[in-house]
Amino acid sequence: MSAIGTPHGTPRGGGAAGAPELRVGMVGYAFMGMAHSQGWRNARSFFTPPLRPRLTALVGRDREAAADVADRFGWQDVETDWRALLERDDIDLIDICTPGDTHAEIAVAALEAGKHVLCEKPLANTVAEAETMAAAARAAAGRGVRSMVGFTYRRVPALALARRLVAEGRLGELRHVRAQYLQDWLTDPSVPMSWRMTRERAGSGALGDIGAHIVDLTRYLTGEHLVGVTALGDTFVRERPLPEGGGTAPVTVDDAVVFIGRLSDGTPATFEATRCATGRKNAIRIELNGSRGSLAFDFEDMNVLHLHEGGTDGDTTTRGFTRILVTEPDHPYAGAWWPPGHVLGYEHAFAHQATDLLIAIAEGTDPEPSFEDGLHVQRVLDAVQNSVERGSAWTAIDPGVPAGPAESSPPTKEEPIP
Repeated sequence: MSAIGTPHGTPRGGGAAGAPELRVGMVGYAFMGMAHSQGWRNARSFFTPPLRPRLTALVGRDREAAADVADRFGWQDVETDWRALLERDDIDLIDICTPGDTHAEIAVAALEAGKHVLCEKPLANTVAEAETMAAAARAAAGRGVRSMVGFTYRRVPALALARRLVAEGRLGELRHVRAQYLQDWLTDPSVPMSWRMTRERAGSGALGDIGAHIVDLTRYLTGEHLVGVTALGDTFVRERPLPEGGGTAPVTVDDAVVFIGRLSDGTPATFEATRCATGRKNAIRIELNGSRGSLAFDFEDMNVLHLHEGGTDGDTTTRGFTRILVTEPDHPYAGAWWPPGHVLGYEHAFAHQATDLLIAIAEGTDPEPSFEDGLHVQRVLDAVQNSVERGSAWTAIDPGVPAGPAESSPPTKEEPIP
């Protein structure tokens, strides 16, 4: 990727009509498939990347439903089996927007077939699957084949600006990180079962579905990784009605998790992920406190970043957070869109993601976040699940070795958390 949040964009369109094509095949057409479709389409409408994406083939088992989405978003063809993309000479990249239990098989096959890969998060359902995918990505990179995992919130302009401020040292020495991802769509016990509520398909519940995002964002913003966690988890609704009626099925994943951890630089961090926070629709809340300042963000007000600078010096009567509306032309990504104050929405980060990936492929560089980044998040998720299952025991995370079930002694005041 080029400098943080500065893809090759021109405001108000301009296109990349003279650029070579990158022909995209996408697997999955539901919520995330539509978000990715919008991203690919707007990448060529509002930015001028060195490659021009062509929406070549959309894959879905229900041909009629997939054809409807293809027609609405401009996909040229429809397939009903993802393996067909491997054989097609007119596919350069495979975009994976399917449940987690299919990620590893599709991604590894695609990379081995010489196709670039964009894979939705979390990278896999298990550490073993994620390790296999990361190994395939390393081997493919040696042949010039690129891969990226879709932690799209990295491309929200306010969060990209936050990363820039941290990297510039504006907060000083980091002291605290607190991160929450709060939704409420599973509060109602009558919400029917779906693949997101079964461990075999999703791997975990709120932990992997939304907690993965705040784990990745913490690493993205701070440049540090988690080295250990202690966690609690709960499932509030243990049986849900079948969508077609005729009974219920057991929920086999968490509804909520809470965990604390230590970053690699020693900073303590707290995390909460739940899909049962009544009244919270998509509240990704992140706050960093440092020795010289703090910043705070909430996705439900996604165009705004709150920044406090000055430490404890100066006049206390006016000290506080400054509200920054992140829509100026020199803010990350914002210059390719609308005039200042004309705010962006959820879908815009997907265009930023597609553009950054197109740039990396054209320049022959490794895009971020990489499959290695996705593997690290998977190790954290695994450690959180292990801690929950072992009564909140402290669980170390080796950045190069999968977190295992062996229990270590909890840290004491005299022996702080690593």
